[in-house]
Amino acid sequence: QVQLVESGGGLVQPGGSLRLSCAASRGDLEHWAIGWFRQPPGKEREVVSCIDSNDGPTNYLDSVKGRFTISIDNAKRLVYLQMNDLKPEDTGTYYCAAEGRRCSGYPIIGTWGQGTQVTVSS
Repeated sequence: QVQLVESGGGLVQPGGSLRLSCAASRGDLEHWAIGWFRQPPGKEREVVSCIDSNDGPTNYLDSVKGRFTISIDNAKRLVYLQMNDLKPEDTGTYYCAAEGRRCSGYPIIGTWGQGTQVTVSS
């Protein structure tokens, strides 16, 4: 089973950008759909974006479409989430997780890391 570790979060002003990275500390990425999830303060976890296995189709939460881009570098065993035009409502802890072969919206327990904090504030 793949094990993932997130990095790249930080404090950014509204309108700014961040690129999150999801690294495979164990296993390879190419046969897994990888999703980015976030948990805003005091709210439920939500799926932000996902990329199907073998660099397949991607999908996005409606509120981030046009601003966020998910991509994969199989050689480097990394999945990126490029986040542009960040808004305060994007604040939260971001996690990446495997979802099986196809994006399902449901993370496989134990595949995510400690998360990385994103704070959008002026």
